[in-house]
Amino acid sequence: MVGNRLNGVRTTRWIVACLAFLACSTAGAEEAAPANNCPGHPDAIGTSRTLVVDPRAHPRIGSMQYPETLPLADHEVVLTFDDGPIPRNSNQVLQILADNCIKATFFEIGEQARANPEGIRKLIAAGHTVGSHSQRHPLTFNKMSEERAKQEIETGIESIKAAMTDPNELAPFFRIPGLMRAPPVEAYAEQQGLQIWSTDFLADDWHRISSAKVHDLAMKRLDEMGKGILLLHDIQARTVGALPNILRDMKARGYRIVHVVPATLQEPATPTEPEQWQMHPPSETKPIARWPKLPNFVYAENEMLPAPAALDFDPTEGSLSLSLASAVRGRGVPLPREAPWPQPAAPLQVASADAALPAPAAALFEIPEKARATIQPFPISMHHFAEGEIPAGAKVAAASEPRGRRGRGGRQIRRVARAAPAAHAPAATRQVRTAAPAAKRSVHVASLKKRRT
Repeated sequence: MVGNRLNGVRTTRWIVACLAFLACSTAGAEEAAPANNCPGHPDAIGTSRTLVVDPRAHPRIGSMQYPETLPLADHEVVLTFDDGPIPRNSNQVLQILADNCIKATFFEIGEQARANPEGIRKLIAAGHTVGSHSQRHPLTFNKMSEERAKQEIETGIESIKAAMTDPNELAPFFRIPGLMRAPPVEAYAEQQGLQIWSTDFLADDWHRISSAKVHDLAMKRLDEMGKGILLLHDIQARTVGALPNILRDMKARGYRIVHVVPATLQEPATPTEPEQWQMHPPSETKPIARWPKLPNFVYAENEMLPAPAALDFDPTEGSLSLSLASAVRGRGVPLPREAPWPQPAAPLQVASADAALPAPAAALFEIPEKARATIQPFPISMHHFAEGEIPAGAKVAAASEPRGRRGRGGRQIRRVARAAPAAHAPAATRQVRTAAPAAKRSVHVASLKKRRT
């Protein structure tokens, strides 16, 4: 009996161990499935999982412009493409994604969808997510009125739906052209249940750069971020050239592709936590330096604090001599107390304001005529006296100039003499006029004699 029981226990343990081994093998196969889910392309990166999001719960995503982004794990990437479809390049991008078994998100322009409806139907048939990117791709959404932006968004959605076999296939995802965000556009999109997609990093493939540069920028910024939404353009030839190398290096570095679809009644949103929607959620092991947020204070309903009453103050404090009743202002705020400055021991004696100093006599400012020679020992010139002030018999010397400037002094004196009216000029001034040419001639003759010798 005991032996049979022991055998039964051993058999049960063996069965449990086998079931556990099978469960682990199944789990390992599920985890390894993303690397082998592309038949015929063993080197393909594939799509690791599908993320279902609710646009109304998270109306704006993309850490480049918004606080929230997609709830991705480390080394998870979402590929997005803008501005298509244009058959020449968009079909090549579509083929590259098919060869790697990748599902991406495309933001299409309404005019392009009307011109190439077959391109929209190819995206839906391949299982990609299709969102809208306005009707004409204007780069002025940040300056548009709400009515104008509404028309661009709605017309673009109608054009893309018209190209689809089933209009319900259009995802409620919208990307603003040029990422020119504006509050009216964001508010309208949220009202319509549209989820605005920004991005987490770019590859600058709309610039005139090489495919190698597009690849280098994409991988460099992806390594810096560690995960996120990558924005590319399927209409660019440089993107077609860079995409195979980008996907190859992503797989080599351990990155995984995630496909995003909107939630429906049949497929609810993927369960997530609020911190997962942040690019760098708080961690208990990794310190992150951030500015502290200001607390939200709850204020009372009163707009102004009540003024203190006069009875709240003690009139006996200090040397307050004024009555509180007369010192209170109209708003009930008391005047400040008088500063306790030291008082003088005795009042200052101030002179009478009626007393005035005696005026100086006019004779104090007179200068005798004989004293001018002592005060002015240099030759008298015209600028030493005002008109009619030159004393009788005074000899006015002509201004002497260096030989290189001969004749300028004489002309200057003549101009000064002519400045006064001839009718009112006194005798002394006329004498100066006759004396100046004589002085000039004497100087001129002397200079001629020196030249002859």
